[in-house]
Amino acid sequence: VDGFLERRLYDEGALVKEGQVLFVMDRKPFEAALQSAKGALAQQQARLLVTKQNLARVIPLAAQNALSKKDLDDATGNEKQAEAAVIAAQGEVRTAELNLSYCTIRSPLKGLSSFARVQDGSYVTPTQSGLLTYVYQLDPMWVNFSISENELLRYREQITKGLLRFPPDNKFDVTVIQADGSIYPEKGRIDFTNPAFSQQTGTFLVRATFSNPNGTLRPGQFVRAKVSGAVRPNAILVPQRAVLQGAKSHFVWVLDQDSKPHQRVIDVGDWHGDDWFVNEGLKAGERVVVDGAIRVSSDAQIKVV
Repeated sequence: VDGFLERRLYDEGALVKEGQVLFVMDRKPFEAALQSAKGALAQQQARLLVTKQNLARVIPLAAQNALSKKDLDDATGNEKQAEAAVIAAQGEVRTAELNLSYCTIRSPLKGLSSFARVQDGSYVTPTQSGLLTYVYQLDPMWVNFSISENELLRYREQITKGLLRFPPDNKFDVTVIQADGSIYPEKGRIDFTNPAFSQQTGTFLVRATFSNPNGTLRPGQFVRAKVSGAVRPNAILVPQRAVLQGAKSHFVWVLDQDSKPHQRVIDVGDWHGDDWFVNEGLKAGERVVVDGAIRVSSDAQIKVV
């Protein structure tokens, strides 16, 4: 509603409760409008009473042919019009009550208040004045991050090949790493993924929710999100320094039973710390040259130390 902002009733930068009164507008014009609406409703209710009584007198007279059919139709129509007028007047009263209630502006949630963007005595309108203030929700806290299209396609391919398995119902655990490298103690859960990709960035939004009882996390804060819960069944890890880059692919040196090296082309996946996932090319139990692999040649005798 339009009106003059009478006063601010909260402390800027303080914690406000859900339903707490933040601002109060001048109520007098809206109280007068409500009184007028109630008066109009009373008039229509009185008119409805008269039409009902008139119809009650006309019905028996019409049955005795003492009045014409038109008189009965007129009395019935007048009653219906009076009933409709009462309903419309009740709507005007309800509208006036709503406008009056809007004069008391409450916080829709519990959170931390910002400064007042409109001062006492200002004339405010819904379209021109803009926001009166912000209330930042602190608990729970949402953390937004993105997954690229390439990452999603790679995960789908690995799941199809049996190299990756997501947790049941995609219940991932999310850990937040703050700007100074410290880890936020509360674990989060993904509660929303946007179904559409962003045409500007080629990513889609993922949102995790965190309990934040002490207000450690703040709105607008930049953090890193670490998502865990997926499993790589029968995965093979090799140190990154053991993997060499050839002309067309990655390869490692594998030792046979006679400790002779053989070049083995491998398909590598993601990094994990200082190690590398090997998707294809190695089997459990095989020996791989880790240190000094760049000096190894085919079929040379290797002394393992």
